[in-house]
Amino acid sequence: MGAELPGQSDSAEPPGDHRPHRKGAKVADIRRYGQPPGLKDRRNEEHWAGRLYMRDLSPYFAWIALRLGLSPNQLTYLMMLSGVVAGVVVSLPVTELWTAIGGAVLIQVYLLLDCVDGEVARYLRQTSVAGVFLDRIGHYLSEVSLLVGLGFMAQGGWENGGWVELGLLAALGAALIKAETDNVVVARAKSGLPADPSGGDRALRPRSTGIALARQAVSMLRFHRIIGAVELSLLIVAAAVIDTVLGTATPAAVRVLTVAVAAVAVLQTLLHLVSILASRRLK
Repeated sequence: MGAELPGQSDSAEPPGDHRPHRKGAKVADIRRYGQPPGLKDRRNEEHWAGRLYMRDLSPYFAWIALRLGLSPNQLTYLMMLSGVVAGVVVSLPVTELWTAIGGAVLIQVYLLLDCVDGEVARYLRQTSVAGVFLDRIGHYLSEVSLLVGLGFMAQGGWENGGWVELGLLAALGAALIKAETDNVVVARAKSGLPADPSGGDRALRPRSTGIALARQAVSMLRFHRIIGAVELSLLIVAAAVIDTVLGTATPAAVRVLTVAVAAVAVLQTLLHLVSILASRRLK
């Protein structure tokens, strides 16, 4: 999901496209022009939560954003802010259950704005490369911030320690995974190749049968999702609930989660790199 290239006005109006002015738009208009067919089916672009419920809610908030005169880029900045603040809230040295819930709510706001900025951009026909760039940076910042916040929560306060270092390690891994994906496009562009390799999904599969089967098995387990902002925020709430119920002196469940996300981040960084090098994406 994302900003869908917000920022640059497209003055050419397609034939038969007579959408109302932004302040006269209705929710149905936003669904029509802001959510084109196939939006929910985009490979590796649309989050499961977007398909499940957020795309049903987002047009109402896009309607509000249009009425308020907010631009797609302004919405993207708000998305970035909500994601970063979620990590800060999680790290606060107060009752972990409330900080976990606060962080999860802010991540839902982040997800909502990630839908809304793109819908507003498509409705207004305002697109730019800068919008995609901001959207990607927003995803980097939000995931990194939440993982660092988890490290401080596991540590039990704003102080240095091994749990903070594990959170930082997980954050580094999450950033590297995204960088590996983005640098495929960079490498192809610098080599004069189109952004997407020919062959579609076949180009994404490793050429080695063994690596391909391993990649498929890992993909089926979906364990990499625990370092995603939405999934992680919910897991943090679950861990905080367990710690609250057990009444442990230390945040045991949160610490188990911190170890798990650090291990997954490191492993996924290596597996993703091998998968890319073994595929046809760099050919």
